[in-house]
Amino acid sequence: MNLFRSTAVVLALTTGLLALPAQAEMVQQNASGDPTYTVEAPPAYSMIGDLLIARPLLIGATAIGVVAFVVSLPFTALGGNVGEAAQELVVVPGKEAFVRCLGCTSSGYKQD
Repeated sequence: MNLFRSTAVVLALTTGLLALPAQAEMVQQNASGDPTYTVEAPPAYSMIGDLLIARPLLIGATAIGVVAFVVSLPFTALGGNVGEAAQELVVVPGKEAFVRCLGCTSSGYKQD
């Protein structure tokens, strides 16, 4: 294959790959005319990946966070930021592991 054909093939493939993210799946349009995307209705492969990969890792991160929180408790108590340490080390990974819907990217739990 000569140089011109090789360059043309690489350019065509690169252009095709760059156009892929622009093709988002639309479900319906709401009253304002804006499209509603499938952010909170994930496909099956996303749910399976979340169940088999992300959830065990998040549960492990929560357990490691609990251990780190207990170890750092004397220092955070002296510093006066026990609540902040508990929030970041235990609550945030726990919320993502146990409250977020299966396959969703954002947590559905909103505390007022």
